[in-house]
Amino acid sequence: MFTIYAGWFATLAFWQTLGLLPATLLLIGFTAWYMSLQHELIHGHPTRFAWLNQLFGTLPLAVWYPYGLYRDSHLAHHRYDSLTHPVDDPESYYFTEASWARFSPWQKRLIRARNTFAGRLLLAPLLDIVQTLGSAGAAFRHFHLRAMTMWLVHITLLVALFAWMTHVGFSPVWFVLAVSYPALALTKVRSFLEHRAADDPLARSVINEAGLFWRILFLNLNYHSVHHDLPGVPWYGLKAIYQQNREAYRERNRGFLVRGYGEWLRQFWARPVDVTVHPGKQQEEGYE
Repeated sequence: MFTIYAGWFATLAFWQTLGLLPATLLLIGFTAWYMSLQHELIHGHPTRFAWLNQLFGTLPLAVWYPYGLYRDSHLAHHRYDSLTHPVDDPESYYFTEASWARFSPWQKRLIRARNTFAGRLLLAPLLDIVQTLGSAGAAFRHFHLRAMTMWLVHITLLVALFAWMTHVGFSPVWFVLAVSYPALALTKVRSFLEHRAADDPLARSVINEAGLFWRILFLNLNYHSVHHDLPGVPWYGLKAIYQQNREAYRERNRGFLVRGYGEWLRQFWARPVDVTVHPGKQQEEGYE
């Protein structure tokens, strides 16, 4: 955690010494790494105190969303039986049949483009940002006090952060466009086909035997089946658990295994994965 914070702030503080391009590349890496850290904080690491973990995760280094809203959404995503179901899983990329039928042809093409590996990198961050800002607007329109408070704290901290960037001569606009957006795109590498619809909840999360760079950047979340099985295990324990129980995990998730993110890239760079209408039993109520 110290490495991420120290690296992020030191890179900004000394960006003129490093040069704009090296500093930008480092900031993309540290910002994406920080988003992995925020996920780790949600699951109770490195401390057992939720309030302290929240304090560590609240700084808006990644710009786009308040930590508290991400925490609430992600914990709902971890409900065992509802994983991937569009009504109940807020992180699902699937749609109900009724919702899909309401989409226009261009919207369906847009979603299919997003479902390619290239689209996940280039298009998915923009769609996520639009959805996030839309939810923020809805919170203020409908006076959802809890969400409003999270957004106001987030915006206040973001203004302070941008003021400091300006003080050290680094453009906040450049940070948003050239750092934060690419960092969000990097996280989309991890989430590409991270889950699939399956009758057995144990078979819905992937095992990705990724290389060292990706394992460190994503804090071992490539072992996603293990993480969903044991969400309380800290990041540094996931690989060992998988290695000790490799065959059991492969059997329980019914072969939902990939040998590195490069395999996804080669298979789906321009070909969409079939993540549109969820094949399971659906209820439309409460979903939009």
